[in-house]
Amino acid sequence: MSEKIRVLIGEEEVDAKIREIAAKISRDYSGREVHLICVLKGGVFFTCELAKRITVPVSLDFMSVSSYGDDTKSSGVVKIVKDLDQPLEGKDVLIVEDIIDSGRTLSYLIDVLKGRNPNSIRLCTLLDKPERRVRDVKVDYCCFEIPDEFVVGYGLDYAQKYRNLPFIGVVNLED
Repeated sequence: MSEKIRVLIGEEEVDAKIREIAAKISRDYSGREVHLICVLKGGVFFTCELAKRITVPVSLDFMSVSSYGDDTKSSGVVKIVKDLDQPLEGKDVLIVEDIIDSGRTLSYLIDVLKGRNPNSIRLCTLLDKPERRVRDVKVDYCCFEIPDEFVVGYGLDYAQKYRNLPFIGVVNLED
């Protein structure tokens, strides 16, 4: 089986939207520090680009949560693979995710993090597939709503490939 990649959102459009969302986050957190939690592995590309453009003080931590494995659909089973290094108590937390589809992973993650007594928790995503939602999660900052297609690039992968593409593409599987 081989894959072909069709461009869904070009590099320039992704960059412009990240700048726009970073400006909004900077306004919303004016006078405060924002603590970014990057959800690995896919979120690292977006988090780095976003953090560079946020003008308020930023601190950063990483968490790895898995529900996919090497498949194109969520298994529904969420597990924390790597937990945070720093406590969250009293911090204004912004979870940064590459994509939200079913909402299971983020619903679980938000519940876990609320128990760590942050001052606030908000959610920022590069991509959102609201038609796939099975768990209700409030997305505070969203760059793009996309159709229910399997996408790669800008950190998103198919079996660990294509993360390094500078655009968002749709995977077409061919036999």
